[in-house]
Amino acid sequence: MTRIIMHGANGRMGKVITGLVATDPDAEIVAGVDIAPGDAPYPIYTSLSDVKEEADVIVDFSSSKIVDQLLETAVERNLPVVLCTTGLSEEQLANVRKKSQQIPILKSGNMSLGINTLTGLLKTATKVFGDAGFDVEIVERHHNQKLDAPSGTAIMLADAINEAADGKYEYIYDRSQRREKRDKKELGISAVRGGTIPGTHEIIFAGPDEVIELRHIAYSRSIFGNGAISAAKYLAGKEPGLYDMNDVIAALTGNNE
Repeated sequence: MTRIIMHGANGRMGKVITGLVATDPDAEIVAGVDIAPGDAPYPIYTSLSDVKEEADVIVDFSSSKIVDQLLETAVERNLPVVLCTTGLSEEQLANVRKKSQQIPILKSGNMSLGINTLTGLLKTATKVFGDAGFDVEIVERHHNQKLDAPSGTAIMLADAINEAADGKYEYIYDRSQRREKRDKKELGISAVRGGTIPGTHEIIFAGPDEVIELRHIAYSRSIFGNGAISAAKYLAGKEPGLYDMNDVIAALTGNNE
């Protein structure tokens, strides 16, 4: 049984994870942390330092503003952290790397097992199609309430492609001011916002006389919650270090030797 502290318990993802864990025989949320009021089947504190319950791991879906304090307290209590909060500054990312020398930290730009498996497929595809001169484009679609564009997931996918291509691509977000042919080193990233479109990410490899498309559609936040729970189970009891969802996938598939 993996005992979890839910950091950001009354947020949207905190509530989703609470519901998922309620039906999971191998996990339990023993306490939550949130400054906002709300109901939960476990005690909720306004500060992680106030939590009295024993736990194996912290799952964080909160705010970038409090991540530094979260990590400080986690180190003090020697608790692993599944860090799901995005939008961290370069200074905060450096602090994550520093703290991972003292406690295990798992960080990912997207907690979906599907998206993280897709990044691996993209690296393989890029080795084949990129070297063959195929153009690469990413189109992401989201509902009209999403604030950022392009999505963090789109950037995460682009980074996976660029890593496999040894960094040769330049990200192009807008061609409206360009009166020129597409350069082979461009990686186009387009964002669509409208209605209640679920999170959709489409990667296009366009070559001479053939097109290969890979697509991921998120129909609910449960996919991120399930990924976070899998990550919590994986991270509990691990040695200090910086982990990501690829480590979780490797463990689930038995390829972590």
